[in-house]
Amino acid sequence: MIGKIFSRGYLLLLLTMLYAPIVVIAVFSFTEAKVLGNWTGFSTGIYESLFSGKNVLIMKSIENTLVIAVIAAAIATVLGSIAAIGIYNMRHRQRRIISFVNNIPMLNPDIITGVSLFLLFVFMGFTQGYTTVTLAHVTFCTPYVVLSVMPRLMQMNPNIYEAALDLGATPFQALRRVIIPEIRPGMISGFILSFTLSIDDFAVTYFTKGSIGLETISTQIYADSRKGGLSPEWRALSTIIFIAVLLLLLIINYRSMKRAHAQQSAVRSK
Repeated sequence: MIGKIFSRGYLLLLLTMLYAPIVVIAVFSFTEAKVLGNWTGFSTGIYESLFSGKNVLIMKSIENTLVIAVIAAAIATVLGSIAAIGIYNMRHRQRRIISFVNNIPMLNPDIITGVSLFLLFVFMGFTQGYTTVTLAHVTFCTPYVVLSVMPRLMQMNPNIYEAALDLGATPFQALRRVIIPEIRPGMISGFILSFTLSIDDFAVTYFTKGSIGLETISTQIYADSRKGGLSPEWRALSTIIFIAVLLLLLIINYRSMKRAHAQQSAVRSK
């Protein structure tokens, strides 16, 4: 009994520590006070100011972040899926070695990745801006896509690809109609994860954006904080992002539960 109370109390404390800051930001996004913690009455003025276009820098940073995230996630999904298929078809020893190499960028500190890519782009003479930031995001997102797709390949029946070839399909047709449908959930998960990581990234973006004035949400928040404080509109934006991610997770989990229930029903009917 005591152990059960302790475990529940520990879980409640942990959840409170994780979500209390987000709740505080969400609550104070509905007041116009510039200082967080100073409640001046309920108001949606911060949200109105955010979407009115008055804060040009914030809106531009949102646009840059979303454009880079979508492009980087799409490219990383394609590259990571192709790489996962290639790794899957290797011999066991080679697969283990390449999988280990693929895990290194995920374990490598972001600041090391950012500095390394910065030096690489300078050495190659690339003009820093949208291109270098996008390439950098593709670089650190691709290993996560590989990690998301590989389990789907390992669960796949290895004979269905050969069966498709025996029935007259070309390798490309077998890839498009057999393998891709099997790994599509992993590709979707990899895309969502890459999109989230791209939006969240600061260190790599900071070192590869150059000095042309390109700002993303993370770098713009850093720039604002160095000026003496954050604009109240960031509280509204943080709340919107949190709610959007929460809804996305609920939808994904609901679809997964529905799919699992359908599979169980199909098995029982047999």
